[in-house]
Amino acid sequence: MLAHLVQQPNNPLHGVTLQAILEFLIDRLGFEAMGRAVDVRCFHFEPSLTSSLKFLRRVPWARAKVEQLYLRTLARTQRDEPRT
Repeated sequence: MLAHLVQQPNNPLHGVTLQAILEFLIDRLGFEAMGRAVDVRCFHFEPSLTSSLKFLRRVPWARAKVEQLYLRTLARTQRDEPRT
């Protein structure tokens, strides 16, 4: 069985790109709060989507922390949204 054809129902990050994660976090938190949560230079000094993508694609531990921040923020956002 080919790995790319396998469904990943228990992986909440499946199909979510790093760019989409960063855009969500920038929109919800901003770079300042992101920098407090994940202490990396690309969030503190001249932050941009491009520089953050470049850095996080090269540094697995930082990407893992950003992905965890995304999951926590997403859960909080979904919990706090009023239900219609």
